[in-house]
Amino acid sequence: MMSITAASHAPGLPCSLTYPDAPVGSLLAGAAARYGDRVAFQHGEQHLTFTGLWNQACRFANALRDRGIGQGDTVALHLPNCLAFPVAYYGTLLSGATFSPANPLLPPRDLAAQLADCGAVAVVTYGPVAKALEGTGIGTVLVYQPAEHGQLDFEAFHADSDDTPPSVSIDVARDLAHLAYTGGTTGRSKGVRLTHRNVVVNTLQYACWGSGCVPTVDDDGNPVLDQIGSEEEWPIRLGTGIGINLTPWFHAMGTIGALNVSVLNGGTAVVHQRFDPPSYVADAERLRVTTMGGAPALFAALLACPEFHAGDLSSVRTITSGAAPMPHEMINALRRRFPDAVIAEGYGLTEVTMGATLSPTWRSGVRKVGAVGVPTFDTEVKIVPAEGGEEAVGPNVPGEVCIRGPQVMQGYHNRPEETAAVLVDGWLHTGDIGVLDDDGYLSIVDRKKDMLLYKGYNVYPRELEELLISLPEVAAAAVVGRRSPEAGELPVAFVVRAPGHEQTEAEALLDAVNKQVVPYKRLRELHFVDAIPVSAAGKVLKRRLREQLT
Repeated sequence: MMSITAASHAPGLPCSLTYPDAPVGSLLAGAAARYGDRVAFQHGEQHLTFTGLWNQACRFANALRDRGIGQGDTVALHLPNCLAFPVAYYGTLLSGATFSPANPLLPPRDLAAQLADCGAVAVVTYGPVAKALEGTGIGTVLVYQPAEHGQLDFEAFHADSDDTPPSVSIDVARDLAHLAYTGGTTGRSKGVRLTHRNVVVNTLQYACWGSGCVPTVDDDGNPVLDQIGSEEEWPIRLGTGIGINLTPWFHAMGTIGALNVSVLNGGTAVVHQRFDPPSYVADAERLRVTTMGGAPALFAALLACPEFHAGDLSSVRTITSGAAPMPHEMINALRRRFPDAVIAEGYGLTEVTMGATLSPTWRSGVRKVGAVGVPTFDTEVKIVPAEGGEEAVGPNVPGEVCIRGPQVMQGYHNRPEETAAVLVDGWLHTGDIGVLDDDGYLSIVDRKKDMLLYKGYNVYPRELEELLISLPEVAAAAVVGRRSPEAGELPVAFVVRAPGHEQTEAEALLDAVNKQVVPYKRLRELHFVDAIPVSAAGKVLKRRLREQLT
């Protein structure tokens, strides 16, 4: 069992934080008072200052309440990243209602099922997909750019409302802030119940860890940060950071890391709706970005882009990655490209609001290739046998990752049996297979559901994927199992060839990998594909690959 140890302790920071009992909306209130006219979010030629975002969020909150929407109600945000999102997000929470994010790429049937499951009484959506909501029976549908005749326009809905916050009494330990849905990479999405305290705590855990701060409150009782860490260790000071955001805000990593943490830090987030590597690099160079963050798929595309290696990106001080483990070769390539930057991986899931571990972000901290860091403040991690049980195994032994801390969810929405299966005495069973080393650094070996059983032996696809990705002929790879009556599951690889290696044969790659592993781990098949399917958050959709084998 591991929590913060001496080896992973941030210099000058306590091992435990004191978290203000405050609702999520107060994070924006404190930031607006502190950072005022600084740009919080920019999208193209448009922008929102911290003060402007606060005023608009208050107007939206009052407009909802005027329509009878508030505590006990759920408002779904069915939006891509755009300036309406933070307004609707904070406005929903200031009204006392619960925010429920919906992936804008969900097929209509799946969207209708999720909206019914969360009990949404209002939805904020955008013009091109608004028709997908017809027939859902939701009384308030607000459309952002462009609204057609007869539709409720998002901007007009709250334009004339009061810009002072409504008086709402929120029980931070009980009232839901988020009803967020799991990614559904392995099956049906489940609603995750997260209170205001869950969200505020996890935001503060990551904001403080990443910037050398401790929480405090301003004169109005709003949570703010006190940056006690040195500039030597944390060179990005509060109110000075700038980054390009592609992480979808409907995803846990986006809502907490790219929205709430950014607001609390006083950072400026420049929104790119679609990822075009040369444009990303050009903007990063022009803006002198201080941080770069995203899923491994983003960095894979950047490393394959010539402009990325030629551009002046010397302003970058921090690179963070989450959603899926980075291949070792990718981390080493980024280290070569950014020798002076901190490259930090984190680990989490929707069930812990966003995150549980992160690499040390201070410059003198130890970061280990292949590890997703150490437990953050007030968080414990233990590894238990993958076959079941609650007793922790020793260091360097793979097993199921379990997490305990104040950011752990209250449970799944209307699913008591599934909640009881994963929450045991405050410990969340994640379904991920991991290893804790002697220093308390966590490495993710694989998803429990992705682990293959070959003739009684455990085979971890990620080990084979790492070997494939290390080959110069391979740009991307994923390994899944094919059912076999004789063996159980046979490891099968899907591979994207690297540019210039279009003639590479499957047999050559199979030989290159199989000579490096014991016989029971050997790949049995290899299929070339144009792309590995990933979710909007960057997670590999292995179920789609398995479907190709049936």
